[in-house]
Amino acid sequence: MNLFVRATAALLSLAGLTTLSMAEEPKVKVDDSSFKCITAMTPVRHFYVDNLLGNLEGTVAVANAGTGDYPEGSVVQLMPNEVMIKQQKGFSPATRDWEFFWIDVDKNGSKIFTRGFAEVNNRFGLNCFACHVKAKPEFDFICETEHGCDPIPVTKAMFGALQRTDPRCPGADQVSEADQAALKELGEIVKTLTEKKEQ
Repeated sequence: MNLFVRATAALLSLAGLTTLSMAEEPKVKVDDSSFKCITAMTPVRHFYVDNLLGNLEGTVAVANAGTGDYPEGSVVQLMPNEVMIKQQKGFSPATRDWEFFWIDVDKNGSKIFTRGFAEVNNRFGLNCFACHVKAKPEFDFICETEHGCDPIPVTKAMFGALQRTDPRCPGADQVSEADQAALKELGEIVKTLTEKKEQ
């Protein structure tokens, strides 16, 4: 078993989560080149989906239905820097086989900043697993309104502004006044949360 898998299993075990029985190697191989402009993916309501193993139809079907288990290879993304990718069944039972990614993005592409299962935090310092684990089972770890997850202080306008200004996308530098206002408001929220965390 490779060092990454062993370390992740140990971390989850120490966190008092379930016994983790991870497969030797992930079926879905992910590197910096696996990520692309968020708006080049398939939109579903207010988020975007893709499938790294070619089963986009299966991923879109579950996303549109709003319930059910996503097929392996599924990519779910709400913000350019945060990504969920579904590994093969049994790879990480504690996370329903989802792997979380925090990536850095710029006009030249994407770079994985951190990846894992229970240890990845988002831009607000909130733990991805701790939020998504609260989703009711029928939603397969996906957080939307009424899914059971804790609310986050981001509006749909802010999500949309982040998506439309993804620097990997053509025209991302042409920001509308509405998106500028939403991003400014989001910046204030991030600043407040950062200051509270540092106190």
